[in-house]
Amino acid sequence: MTHAALLPSLLALQLGGGGVAGMTPFLIQVVLILGIFYFFMIRPQAAQRKKHEEALRAIKRGDQIVTTGGIVGEVIHIRETIVGEGGTPRPMEDHVTIKSAESRLIIERGKIARVGGVATSAPGAKE
Repeated sequence: MTHAALLPSLLALQLGGGGVAGMTPFLIQVVLILGIFYFFMIRPQAAQRKKHEEALRAIKRGDQIVTTGGIVGEVIHIRETIVGEGGTPRPMEDHVTIKSAESRLIIERGKIARVGGVATSAPGAKE
């Protein structure tokens, strides 16, 4: 028998005996890896995103915020944006006017990276 004829018969013997039973440990490993990814990566990120969106919806006048660009300011006005035929609100596209130092800036609500507490006084002011 030549080597070319021997190889397919050895492969058939090796695969024929395992069949579905040989795939079971592999499938269990894949399911476990997917479960680990879900519980340690996907689920916490979704919870963090939901918490961030709730904080953005709860912004009110006087709150300290930090934009994704790193600008720190105090919210002085929020203008809600209504888009579409049915007048559907899009809260992440609302225009938020902030005061940063001596400037006033208009940003979208969705571009706010972090929400602080209520501004009490100027950062350098002493009581």
